[in-house]
Amino acid sequence: MDGVLATNLAGLRLRNPVILAAGTCGVLDEMRQVLDLSLIGAVTTKSITREPREGNETWRIIESRCGMLNAIGLANPGLDAFLSAWVPRARAMPCAVIASVAGFSIDDYVAVAAHLEEWAEAGIPAVELNVSCPNVKTGTEFGSSPALVREVVSAVRAVLKRCRLFVKLGPMTPELPLVARSAAEAGADALTICNTIPAMEIDVETRRPRLANVTGGLSGPALHPVAVKLVWDVRRAVGATPILGAGGVMRWHDAAEFILAGAAAVQMGTALFADPRSPRGVVRGMERWVRRQRAATVGDLVGTVDLETKTQVRHP
Repeated sequence: MDGVLATNLAGLRLRNPVILAAGTCGVLDEMRQVLDLSLIGAVTTKSITREPREGNETWRIIESRCGMLNAIGLANPGLDAFLSAWVPRARAMPCAVIASVAGFSIDDYVAVAAHLEEWAEAGIPAVELNVSCPNVKTGTEFGSSPALVREVVSAVRAVLKRCRLFVKLGPMTPELPLVARSAAEAGADALTICNTIPAMEIDVETRRPRLANVTGGLSGPALHPVAVKLVWDVRRAVGATPILGAGGVMRWHDAAEFILAGAAAVQMGTALFADPRSPRGVVRGMERWVRRQRAATVGDLVGTVDLETKTQVRHP
């Protein structure tokens, strides 16, 4: 892993900074049927809860003019099934695996994380706490304030000794930079910025919401400029704590923007629904971009947006 895209994410060595986002690529390795996973940096699993969840009723994913609306409701096989049927396959994955964890109490997060810690040396080197899902009751509670995020991160940190601990925060979080700083101070090794934006669409003929859950989360191109700004804000608040930029990465330009704003890695999600092979193009485009920038590695470009030089606006 000595190419220009090689990435060190809180000690987790990745082939490149392109990561498949939680909930967008199956439980673990289903994307291997359409994408060579050896070409990317990491896969994030579905958000795993203590008990199995069927999630919300259909329709729970719909296309929007500006991206995608989803209200999956944390559908997943549950911890026991995940440990028995999926985790043993993690060791054979050709890329790193980040296990997403969700819960409805601090005990939930701690219990799931503690079981995953046992696999830290056998295929699950990192855990991402989803404290920002907008599509379940209390789904955003633990990421909503500095005090609450500090409490849950501290509790999980106490049981994770070998696994890296990432925390995924939402774009509507009040005082997001302060919440992000609290998560870092409580022991988060990296921060994922950000989850989807709460949104809604209505069928004007039937006068009914297009999602069975009524509201959902907006992802895709419309979210990207918002997420870039939030990465920029959080970077200035947390300093050296690595950030994973998530939101509307559809092409390499989007990933490069996140890097310049301060992200050490990027996550792709909505793009996989439009073209599951799109990460290949993002990786190739980023590699060419890093070389054009005359940087030794992509890490040299993290947070290097030029605020001084005044240039004519270019439209890629």
